[in-house]
Amino acid sequence: MGYFTHLYQSGLPHRAVCVYMYLWDHKDGEGKCFPAIGTIAGELNLSKSTVKRALVDLEKAGWIRRECRKRENGGSSSNYYFL
Repeated sequence: MGYFTHLYQSGLPHRAVCVYMYLWDHKDGEGKCFPAIGTIAGELNLSKSTVKRALVDLEKAGWIRRECRKRENGGSSSNYYFL
């Protein structure tokens, strides 16, 4: 059984499966990645709103965990995605 078999059988929308596979492909050795939503959308040829919905789907289903990155000046940057 392949790694993604559970993902395919999860009942998640296709958009979420696609975004999860993108995140998986871009994760580091600790299982985290932090591409911008616009970057994901552009590389997958999806709208930003579709990517946002996919990330919500994945988080609700427990496939990812998001944390906001903080900048030294107190601002925030894109999210970390933990797989």
